[in-house]
Amino acid sequence: MKGWPRLYAIVDAGSATRAGRTPVDLARAYLDGGARLLQLRAPGADTRTLFEWSRDIVALAAPRGARVVVNDRCDVALMAGADGVHVGQDDLPAQAARELLGPAAVVGLSTHDAPQLEDALAQPVSYLAVGPVRGTRTKDTGYAAVGLEAVRRAARAAGSRPVVAIGGITLEVAPAVVEAGAASVAVISDLLAGGDPAGRVRAYLDVLGGE
Repeated sequence: MKGWPRLYAIVDAGSATRAGRTPVDLARAYLDGGARLLQLRAPGADTRTLFEWSRDIVALAAPRGARVVVNDRCDVALMAGADGVHVGQDDLPAQAARELLGPAAVVGLSTHDAPQLEDALAQPVSYLAVGPVRGTRTKDTGYAAVGLEAVRRAARAAGSRPVVAIGGITLEVAPAVVEAGAASVAVISDLLAGGDPAGRVRAYLDVLGGE
């Protein structure tokens, strides 16, 4: 996929609340910092709230040429005009998401081990997520950290499809993750470090050498 950004900024509703922000405010800060690929993740949010957040974030992102992906919910992605959806192993199958959203949509799929990666390669997905690369407390995947070697294996197997590395990634380790073959790093908690999310996004883009 052409033009895949180095930074995949995840707007996690719980993290936003703990930082004293709304998801829309946090998305605006990430966009101000230069992020051009956002995922809205809001487990537990009711459908109306999730739709309103998604719609407002899409409205902020569109004039900047940024893409917005909604976690899990194809229906909300469609209603809000988002660019696509990210699904996990226990969510709607990637094939079904593709059929619902169409050939141009972004459809991402989480993988946590070699069998899941092999299965994902046969699915009509836009990108493959691999993780957790390192230990993380933001999202309990139920899987152990896979390390950089898993990123390398995934990158070799994925061919032209981007590999997104996620889980415990910080500004200090992000360059090594990209060097291992990740097209981009997905970051949640570390984008809030220091209390200046726009500045933190700019710092990531500086060390990763692009959008």
